[in-house]
Amino acid sequence: MRRYVAAIDQGTTSSRCIVFDHQGRIAGVAQREHEQLFPQPGWVEHDPQTIWRNTESVIAQALRGCDIGAAEVAAVGITNQRETTVVWERATGKPIHHAIVWQDVRTADLTVELAGDQGPARYADRTGLPLSTYFAGPKLRWILDRVPGARERAEAGELCFGTMDTWVLWNLTGQHITDVTNASRTMLMDLRTLQWDPEICADFGIPMSLLPEIRSSSEIYADITHGPLAGVPVAGILGDQQAATFGQACLSPGDTKNTYGTGNFMLMNTGTTPVFSEHGLLTTVCYRLGDEPAVYALEGSIAVTGSLVQWLRDNLGIISSADEIEPLARTVADNGGAYVVPAFSGLFAPRWRPDARGVVAGLTRFVNKGHLARAVLEATAFQTREVIDAMRADSEAQHLDVDKVTLKVDGGMVVNDLLMQFQSDILDAPVVRPVITETTALGAAYAAGLAVDYWTSTDDIRANWSEDKRWTPSMTATTRTHLLTEWNKAVERTYNWA
Repeated sequence: MRRYVAAIDQGTTSSRCIVFDHQGRIAGVAQREHEQLFPQPGWVEHDPQTIWRNTESVIAQALRGCDIGAAEVAAVGITNQRETTVVWERATGKPIHHAIVWQDVRTADLTVELAGDQGPARYADRTGLPLSTYFAGPKLRWILDRVPGARERAEAGELCFGTMDTWVLWNLTGQHITDVTNASRTMLMDLRTLQWDPEICADFGIPMSLLPEIRSSSEIYADITHGPLAGVPVAGILGDQQAATFGQACLSPGDTKNTYGTGNFMLMNTGTTPVFSEHGLLTTVCYRLGDEPAVYALEGSIAVTGSLVQWLRDNLGIISSADEIEPLARTVADNGGAYVVPAFSGLFAPRWRPDARGVVAGLTRFVNKGHLARAVLEATAFQTREVIDAMRADSEAQHLDVDKVTLKVDGGMVVNDLLMQFQSDILDAPVVRPVITETTALGAAYAAGLAVDYWTSTDDIRANWSEDKRWTPSMTATTRTHLLTEWNKAVERTYNWA
């Protein structure tokens, strides 16, 4: 048997290749960052060609690092920053514009226009999503409207659209394919049929010839045609948050994970029936394995968490590296009454307030940089509490037992013990970190490996998952209630700013 599965993790700030063995352990890894482009306030772009060159580079580097070749790799999985949108020429593979990143807000007026008299929930009953700058469909419409000649060329069948999974797969194999999880983030796919919705595409003014074929998350799509992995099948695709959910073995209804990255993304497995939120959450496809029924999830997306630590470092200069924040926060016993609400480009779930902007509330002469550091960490935990409260409310009607949720965590911030303890305290629930925290890449590897029988079933995924550390609540109910009340007051100060 071939000994390894490789995962390509094309993220918001970098592209990585990680090679995993059968136990889910990392055998080799390589990573390369790419530039964040900000052509105007609120606009965020990436150069897709740079990302592809970086992807080629990290594949070769990761294989060299563990001294293996294509003959020892059973399959390749792809996971990616979701919603980020790229359009390229079908004949040449050349992008016609920079990729528009999920954080970009240039489509704010367009989403209002598309909502019409019916409001942001116009398509929510089919797509599970509110009309928002977050999703790929409006970004694609913007490119067709604003890039000279794009609409005419699209209607002539000369252009391809994709999220970053599709862009990477195209460059590896020449195939124009996406999976159900990424398609469910465009606003153009019907959650029940798992196909592009012709009526929504028409409303958005998007020719369907642009769109990739939608396939499951775990099947053989095509063999890689060139480079060090030539001949190896690409057999798994999952958007990054769905991949982390899969890698965390959240395989039963009610299982919940939270990824602490640039932003935070909490997903709860809701089984094979989509649960449509009444409390500001997204309904999304969690994964689909081959011909099996799709599994759905409720998702709470928080725009700014880890990037708030970067802001404290880069914009304010209070710390010089991210790992300094925990010792600084530990110099004080609490937040000193200060709250930081990082609504830098509005608030995502569950409030969905694009008009909000960031505030620091509760400042007195007593507050010092230690209190601010603590308030920055606590902002992540408070926002997570809001999302899990919404999940509890939505899932009561579905009889999912989430009052007793144990939160599985992953991502860069989970090494911060102070944050994880506060997260457990403010949730009043256990928080658990797995041994292998690279769960996003691991989930894509699992999807690919299952498709080629490298792993025989999802039982292997459950068996590979193991606990590293657990935090349990130690805060009094009175303190928790006080903190949440003050946080809510601070959040309400951010409204109606923009």
